[in-house]
Amino acid sequence: MRSKVYSISILLFLLGCNPSKTAQNKTKPNVLFIAIDDLNDWLGCMNGHPNAITPNIDKLAKEGILFTNAHCQAPLCGPSRASLMTGLRPSTTGIYGMIHDEKIRDDNEATKDIIYLPEYFRNHGYHTMGIGKLFHTHAPEGVFNESGGRYPGFGPLPEKRFVWDGYGTSDREKYGRTSTDWGAFPEADSLMPDHHSADWAIERINREYDKPFFLGVGFLRPHVPLYVPQKWFDLYPLENLAMTPYKADDLDDVPPVAHLINDLPMMPTTDWAIESGNWAKIIQAYLACVSFVDYEVGRVLDAIKNSKYADNTVIVLWSDHGYRLGEKGTFAKHALWEEATNAPLLFTAPGLPKGKVIDSPAEMLSVYPTLLELCNLPKYERNEGESLVSLMLGKDESENVAITTFGMNNHGIRTLKYRYIQYEDGGEELYDHAVDPNEWENIAKDLNYVEIKKEMKNLLPINNAKWNIHSNYNFQPYFVEQKERTSNVTSK
Repeated sequence: MRSKVYSISILLFLLGCNPSKTAQNKTKPNVLFIAIDDLNDWLGCMNGHPNAITPNIDKLAKEGILFTNAHCQAPLCGPSRASLMTGLRPSTTGIYGMIHDEKIRDDNEATKDIIYLPEYFRNHGYHTMGIGKLFHTHAPEGVFNESGGRYPGFGPLPEKRFVWDGYGTSDREKYGRTSTDWGAFPEADSLMPDHHSADWAIERINREYDKPFFLGVGFLRPHVPLYVPQKWFDLYPLENLAMTPYKADDLDDVPPVAHLINDLPMMPTTDWAIESGNWAKIIQAYLACVSFVDYEVGRVLDAIKNSKYADNTVIVLWSDHGYRLGEKGTFAKHALWEEATNAPLLFTAPGLPKGKVIDSPAEMLSVYPTLLELCNLPKYERNEGESLVSLMLGKDESENVAITTFGMNNHGIRTLKYRYIQYEDGGEELYDHAVDPNEWENIAKDLNYVEIKKEMKNLLPINNAKWNIHSNYNFQPYFVEQKERTSNVTSK
């Protein structure tokens, strides 16, 4: 029986009942929607790295619910964000690569009339506002009542790169240039776009509204280049840093397609980082960026806490995917392995438990339906994700799974204990996280796991849409070739 500490009104709010209009208005809380780019599990509350200093996000976790085992629907920002904002899987939309915000609905039967997450709130009486990176660039025109836009690119940038040229060993004429580089720059937080995004959000929080608001704030760091002011680097002396787990022959037992996907010639390799003495410096720079963005998040959270909206605001904080800092041989997202797919997901809301940690798998696809339920809005029948509210209130955690897709018909399935990967040609990987959290031993060919694999296969998406004509990933040979081979289209 549910604890009696919940009042009748809270129960109605959490269970999505339909009380009177007056009561319903009281149960339409505001929403603070915080998106962070390329943030993996290197938070104090997630124990992802022993040196991580993230007091503000850690505090948020203590005030709400933390999903430690949440996973993106694509390990690349464009398709991941399109999936979360549309409520549809990449395998449904064919958006497997990057896509311009304005093109998500174009020439696509799956998305042509989809209602984006912020639009749904606007359509149900909310005043919607957004700044920074929320969709891939910022947001399609007209999605928000108020838009603060987005600082172009990932600057500010020094006159000359510090370490990495952005090309590596890639073909400069055929493929793109990564922003990857690291070093202390600029001199002050006030010169960073994320600082200005926080300022904009704080100013909006301090306004008066005659209706509930939805405020989206998209932070850029720790996306590369790993540039933040020196004071954030000073938090992490090189001699004290723990290195990430790395096994030189780790990929000897994975299928050929896995090697093709992991062929990222524009990115530093772990072997190069070791030989050049840069491994610790890259980790230091990433951690510095994480602490910086934690500070900016904290400024926004403090503004909400000190405002008249403190007791009537749902907060969700999420990242579009994880990031590898040397694991599996490189420094990048771009994979169906744990470090590339696992990312933070936190909720606080009136009536939800505080300080609860859920280790069951969850999907970023669930953000859309979960916010609707927490805000007592009608379900959107097009959502392919499931609301997490019942799970946050005590549902059996072992029943949940998370699916990540990278390219057409390449999928990773995460359960509480296992990760299963099946590639387009049938190649497989299977890892038992109870004994192999680093995913070093592929046991897909072990006959003892035949039944486990069969169960995992049953969870794979049935529909595998062809590449959307407007979606592409031209940084990597495999995805250029796959799109041409499977879908007979080139990008518009």
